[in-house]
Amino acid sequence: MNPILRRPALLGAAPFAALAALALPGCAGPTGLGPGESAPSVSVQPHPEAVWPAWSGSSPRSPGAEASTRQPPPRPLKGLPTVGSQGLASLDVHAVLRADPRTKPLAGRGMIDRPGRAGLRPPMFVDLTGDKKPEMLVAADTESGRSLLAVYTERDGKVYPILFTSGRNLSVETIGPDLLVRTPCSEGGEQAVRFHWDGARMSTVSDIKNYRKPPKPTVTTEPSEAAGQPSPPAVSTPPSRGGP
Repeated sequence: MNPILRRPALLGAAPFAALAALALPGCAGPTGLGPGESAPSVSVQPHPEAVWPAWSGSSPRSPGAEASTRQPPPRPLKGLPTVGSQGLASLDVHAVLRADPRTKPLAGRGMIDRPGRAGLRPPMFVDLTGDKKPEMLVAADTESGRSLLAVYTERDGKVYPILFTSGRNLSVETIGPDLLVRTPCSEGGEQAVRFHWDGARMSTVSDIKNYRKPPKPTVTTEPSEAAGQPSPPAVSTPPSRGGP
């Protein structure tokens, strides 16, 4: 099995860095700039990039992702060889899954190359910790439509699990060094959970649910109104009187 290596482009600025506003003395012009001042440069903000493009944006409506919030401190996995200079890409993904108690039941599944099947997606390698050594991202799709995502990092030749999350029909994206996990909601719309490296694990920094707005009611018009002509006024008939 040849793992797929994917490295995001260097952005040069932290994803959460804000532009600082400098208070300069003197009067500013109508544009907010003083005489002879040039407009400040605007840093390019990171945008989402799909980790598994084939699994993005086309899943059926189903419950949202469930992130593991009470995880024990990451400990190195046992039974794996020491990671060499080639990094996590040199390890067998099935061996890594067998060494992790949470993913061990998935270790015997075969590889898949497209959505709609049960099995393991091709492992992806992205630097999420900023140490120039890509982490291993492994996703498994089950027969019930549920998906699981596990992320592993390497320190001193040992493998550490730093994220485990699950949901239905997960699509995974990167935003700079962060992970964005999207999944449809049963009520419509989607849930998007963003994870950021906190020095020990990938922790949740935002969890947003976006729901679709209900469609506007359709207004029906009478044929005369649809033709652009007003409806004829109602005519009242006076009551008839009896004879003299």
